[in-house]
Amino acid sequence: MPPLDATVGGATSYLADAALIGGEVVERVRIDIRSDGRIAALDRNAGQAREHLAGLVVPGIPNLHSHAFQRAMAGLAERAGPEGDNFWRWREVMYRFLAALTPEDVQAIAAQCYVEQLLQGYTSVAEFHYLHNAPDGTSYAERAELSLRIAAAAEAAGIGLTLLPVLYRQGGFGAAPPTEGQRRFLLGFDAYQRLCTKMAKHAHIGVAPHSLRAVAPDDLTRAIALADTLGPATPRHIHVAEQEREVADCLAWSGARPVAWLLDHVPVDARWCLVHATHIDADERARLAASGAVAGLCQTTEANLGDGIFALRPYLAEGGRFGVGTDSNVSASPVEELRWLEYVRRLESRARNVSETRPGASVAASLLERAARGGAQALGREAGEIAVGRLADLVVLDTDHPTLVGRRGLGLLDAWVFCGNATPVRHVMVGGAWVVREGMHLRGREIGAAFAAAMRRLAEAV
Repeated sequence: MPPLDATVGGATSYLADAALIGGEVVERVRIDIRSDGRIAALDRNAGQAREHLAGLVVPGIPNLHSHAFQRAMAGLAERAGPEGDNFWRWREVMYRFLAALTPEDVQAIAAQCYVEQLLQGYTSVAEFHYLHNAPDGTSYAERAELSLRIAAAAEAAGIGLTLLPVLYRQGGFGAAPPTEGQRRFLLGFDAYQRLCTKMAKHAHIGVAPHSLRAVAPDDLTRAIALADTLGPATPRHIHVAEQEREVADCLAWSGARPVAWLLDHVPVDARWCLVHATHIDADERARLAASGAVAGLCQTTEANLGDGIFALRPYLAEGGRFGVGTDSNVSASPVEELRWLEYVRRLESRARNVSETRPGASVAASLLERAARGGAQALGREAGEIAVGRLADLVVLDTDHPTLVGRRGLGLLDAWVFCGNATPVRHVMVGGAWVVREGMHLRGREIGAAFAAAMRRLAEAV
């Protein structure tokens, strides 16, 4: 249908066949979007609009945890190792891969990674960025070189970015010295503070002490103070309790489990995202839920690395909040993250539809809405739902796609999450601007060509 020249009160208007609003699928909704990219009005049973959006409009999913450069090493650690092959061996493969990455590679890989995420229905990303130095561990002439590359990649792809420069200071609990493989991550605190201050001028920013094993208590305290100076709502992210060995090492160092130690020593609140938090006991789980923080669940990566299983159902029963992330980017699909969240619990409990306990409620709708709200909270981004005043981060699903055809209402979401692998994502809007149209990214070919060139070079170098 050709677009009309209709605006409402200075806002561009779109007429959606249906939209997911407030937990229900509402038919025939006009969505008015202001020039600043925010939703100005929602009008049910509306008439004329600038453009007809055929299909179902849903909130875009924020990706709360990404290491974009790892997109280029997907598949490199999938050869059988010695008995007991685990996360720590995978990490050594990652360290070797890092030695070959140039700043140009980092930008090309990140841009492709973000394009792939947009095509699947993510609209924003928290980039947990711990790559700061040259391969030999020295600083680039421009200290923020690699952070600026991430910001440029996000801008080229058109994804909403929360940049999380990572503070990484030591090799393990108790001030263990860093290894050679970690030298690209290391920054003194003063250099880290200058980096964050500079990047706050280029991107929406958060603070990310890497983990309790990589940051000593005094530096963790300083990082929190830095976040406060950047703004009281500044996001704070940390890896925690991903591996059982990490729990054992933390107990040996402090006498406490990682999440318990963090909650005892840090004012964890709704500004925090605890990434993974896989290995927590009942007390830690209840305290995490009560804190208002978001658990950052990255199910495809956690499965790929053999991390373990987060106690999702009791956590939700206690009012816990969560979002999903691509982490190592072995998958770019929010649907796959949510499907794994549910399916792993079905295998564990030998039951069906286990993450939603209300009779007759849609499991898919519940997971999608929780992930959208929790992800937006973790990114510090005013998105995550279709509501007046929120950013217009929108995904339009093709309801004639084989995955969805014949379904109605919330059944469209059930089919999207639990049926097939071909994506029905038709259009994607970020902050009021279209970045994907008819399943094609507007700069996909250009970005893909740069990515292919980087991958061919890396194939020779790694």
